[in-house]
Amino acid sequence: MNVIIIGIGLIGGSMALDIKSIYDNATIFGIDANEKHLEEALHLGIIDQKATESDLINADLVLVSVPVDIGLVILPKILDKIGEQTLVFDVGSTKFPICEAIEKHKNRRNFLACHPIAGTEFSGPKAAVKGLFEGKTNILCEVEKTTFKLQEKAMDLFHKMGMRIRYMDPKSHDKHIAYVSHLSHISSFMLGKTVIEKEKDEQDIFDMAGSGFESTVRLAKSSPAMWTPIFRQNKKEVVNALEEYILNLTNFKELLEKDKYDEVFNEMQNTNRIKEILR
Repeated sequence: MNVIIIGIGLIGGSMALDIKSIYDNATIFGIDANEKHLEEALHLGIIDQKATESDLINADLVLVSVPVDIGLVILPKILDKIGEQTLVFDVGSTKFPICEAIEKHKNRRNFLACHPIAGTEFSGPKAAVKGLFEGKTNILCEVEKTTFKLQEKAMDLFHKMGMRIRYMDPKSHDKHIAYVSHLSHISSFMLGKTVIEKEKDEQDIFDMAGSGFESTVRLAKSSPAMWTPIFRQNKKEVVNALEEYILNLTNFKELLEKDKYDEVFNEMQNTNRIKEILR
């Protein structure tokens, strides 16, 4: 089984480790614009060999794990070069642009649009973790446009990784993910920015930051090179989510200014039901 991972970072590298543990006959090939990432992935045993685009014709599986703006450019070229039985799937955090970009491609049936909701704030090959996807949700879009045999191949892999499968149309995916993922990253970045600008003494931040602050700003450690293209592609939905979030923040500020602490209490108590949703 020849597997080509394009983009050897957290997600691509973690997928490679899982595939190696699941399929004894899998040979993992790597393609990455960053030569240091390839060397590091080889050294860590994440991939077995380097590859080039000319190797795509012989691949059974191609995983595209690159920033979403790069994915829009390279995915059509990848589909141009694959074999008839090659399964190609991406793992990007936006789905409508990528589905639209290859909608009329002659090899559209070889592609499956995926978004495994898993990850950490770290990036690069060293961030790869075996078992990262166990118990995580994998959202699949426009699965009906993928040939059935390749759907079966993908499902076999995802189930063996321990992922839960959810089906969603690309536009709905991008709308919902703006709230539950993209907005939380912006909140983390801006909270970190606010504290850094206000607290000039880094030692004070280190000494006084509790677990609540640390967990809230964890996502601010994420790669701007990955997240800027995501915000660009999903601008409309992200802006809508921000407007609602800012409205809630403004309302909370006004309650404090007007000493309406019963309402402050109610706001927090009503939001406590998130515990029932995220058990």
